Amino acid sequence: MPDLLKKPFGTHGKVHQITPESAGWRYVGFDLLKLRAGESWAEATGENEVILVMVEGKAKIRAAGQDWGELGERMNVFEKTPPHCLYVPNDSDWSLETTTDATIAVCKAPGKSGHEARKIGPDGIELTQRGEGANTRFINNIAMENEDYCDSLLVTEVFTPAGNWSSFPSHRHDEDDYPRITYLEETYYHRLNPADGFGIQRVYTDDLQLNETMAVHNGEVVCVPRGHHPCGAPYGFEMYYLNVMAGPLRKWRFVPAPNVEHMM
Repeated sequence: MPDLLKKPFGTHGKVHQITPESAGWRYVGFDLLKLRAGESWAEATGENEVILVMVEGKAKIRAAGQDWGELGERMNVFEKTPPHCLYVPNDSDWSLETTTDATIAVCKAPGKSGHEARKIGPDGIELTQRGEGANTRFINNIAMENEDYCDSLLVTEVFTPAGNWSSFPSHRHDEDDYPRITYLEETYYHRLNPADGFGIQRVYTDDLQLNETMAVHNGEVVCVPRGHHPCGAPYGFEMYYLNVMAGPLRKWRFVPAPNVEHMM
C-alpha cells in the first residue's frame, strides 16, 4: 500500500499532486499550488470536477468561460476567516493569476456534469463549533452534503485548538452500505501554528491490519483509504486541516470505533 503520509516535493509551484493512481484508490485527487505574486497557472478539469480553495492569498480566476474576478481575502489560514472558493465542473478549463503570494488547493473527484460553475464562500460559510471539552474544534464547511454544489466532492476546513483532538471519536467511512455507512476516500492537508510544530494522526482498522500513527508537520498531507483516522494537536501547537472526500455516493455516513461508540 502506498505511504499514507505525503510530504511536499518543493516550496514553489505544484508542491502536492495526489491522484487516485498514486494513492491506490479510485476517487479523490488533491493538488496544492504555492505561487508568488504575479504568477499564472492553468489546467483543464478533464473527467474531474474541481473546487479551488484559496487557502491563503488572492488570485484573479477565469473558469468555465467566465471571469470570476479576484478571489481570496485571508493572508494567513489561521485568521480563520471563511475561505473564497470556486467550483469548476468536469470538461472545463480554469486559469488564474495571483495578485499576492498564494496557497491554492485543487480538490478533485469524478464529475458527472450535474452542476454549474459557481463561487463558494465567503458568504454562507460560518465558523461553527463541533465537539466539547478537549474534543472541541471549529469547522468551515465549504461543500458538505447539505451544500448541493457538486457531483462527488465533499470539502471542509477544520481548526483544532492546541491540546485538542479532532476527527474524534474515531470513526470510519469505508464501506458502500448506505444508509448505515458510505465509502469515502479522504485527504487531510495539514497546517500547524507555529509552523515548526507538529500534530499526530493515526489511521487504523478495527482488526489493526492497517495501523499507522504519524507525526504530521506543516504542509503535509495524510491519505485515509480506509479505517479510523483521529488526529491530535499537542499543547502549544494549533492545527488546521483541509479535508477532501469522495466516493460512489455524495453522502457522509460513518461508523464509530467500538471502544468509543459510547462517546458519540
